[in-house]
Amino acid sequence: MAFLSRVAGVLWCPWLLGLFLLTGLVYSAGSGFFQLFGWRRWWRATVGSLSRPRRGGRNGLSSLQALATALASTMGTGSIAGVATALTLGGPGAILWMWVSALLGMMTSCGEKLLAVRYQRPGAGGALRGGPMYYLRDGVGAPRLAACFALAGLPATLAGGDLVQSSSIAAALEAAFHLPRLPVGLVTALLAGLVMLGGIGRIARVSSALVPAMALLYLGSGAAVLLARAPAIPEALSLIFTCALDPAAALGGGAGWTVASALRYGVARGVFTNEAGLGTSAMAHGAAAVDHPARQGMWGIFEVFLSTLLVCTVTALTILVSGVWDPAAPGALTGALTGAPLTAAAFASVLGPAGEGVVALSLLLFAFSSILGWSYYGQQCLEYLCGGGRLLPLYRAVFLLCALAGAVWEAEAVWLLVDLCNALMALPNLLALLYLAPEALAILRDRRDFT
Repeated sequence: MAFLSRVAGVLWCPWLLGLFLLTGLVYSAGSGFFQLFGWRRWWRATVGSLSRPRRGGRNGLSSLQALATALASTMGTGSIAGVATALTLGGPGAILWMWVSALLGMMTSCGEKLLAVRYQRPGAGGALRGGPMYYLRDGVGAPRLAACFALAGLPATLAGGDLVQSSSIAAALEAAFHLPRLPVGLVTALLAGLVMLGGIGRIARVSSALVPAMALLYLGSGAAVLLARAPAIPEALSLIFTCALDPAAALGGGAGWTVASALRYGVARGVFTNEAGLGTSAMAHGAAAVDHPARQGMWGIFEVFLSTLLVCTVTALTILVSGVWDPAAPGALTGALTGAPLTAAAFASVLGPAGEGVVALSLLLFAFSSILGWSYYGQQCLEYLCGGGRLLPLYRAVFLLCALAGAVWEAEAVWLLVDLCNALMALPNLLALLYLAPEALAILRDRRDFT
């Protein structure tokens, strides 16, 4: 575990953190900070278009189905357990850097989704395929980097998209309902396998049903906690900003946090919760049949807004105002709470035992939907590498075994492995996004006013 921590630290700090922020800044500045000054346009093109839903083509998903599939993976345990972990390791200041990375990541996400549709190709059976592999190969002209991305994507789907999700499901159900971990892992693997057998169509249909339900449940319960603790919100916001800039002065140096740790864990958890820059969710959007690439780019902006700026902010503020968080104590925790149990304790501080149940159910839905989305990404990486689906049954078997193993694995080690895999996958994708930025921004300017 110490080795994983050292390797992940070398990759993330400061090089990859800076590359994520630089890519978001290039797309933000190049678009005139479209995510801020053009918010009416992207909001009208996304939420405003829900009253007139468009169906996907015979071989592709609709924009909304692609979004649901992508959100199924992005709104995973990072939104619940990951935010709590960032607070534990980086302090409240990590939340500010998570916001910064999300704000810039909105345009990174826009570019990814736009390019995924721009370079999408028909795959097996004529179904549309798109994502970093294709714009690396056909846009950048770097087939070796495309293969490197796909190779890094395979362990990333098994770690971040499977082991972490299954581990958090088991931990939450054990804490809330005292269910043994192994049977939980078995049921998780069985249900995931049933959905995976139906391909992207079944994954999209299940995701379209799960995502709205789980978002409403979690955000509604979080809003109830925040309303009950409304007087404490200004203090929590002040703590976030002061700890981001000078945690020692803000907390008297007792917790041992630094600006570097806040930056590192804030950006890393922000990336994990919205995947902007990783390139993974672009594979879901690359399956969309739309009339213009920029349309899917608008949904990329909305995806980051919902998954990080809204859901993760609710998690962070709920923990900070709940009373279970003690910033004066070492590690800023009362007792040994961390991850999902910390979030559950925060909800329970207002909602009682029902709060723990809400977090457990939300985490179950978030994590299970995330397993489905990441299973699709892994299959796409393998299909690209093999030029077909002959090894897909083997991958599915390994994926389901990892779902079982994750239920009994040590959570801390899994999170470290996630950071390492994300770093290895993000590097070629970010380089491609920077190289293709002029083309992507030109496409965005071409159709900025459509609805």
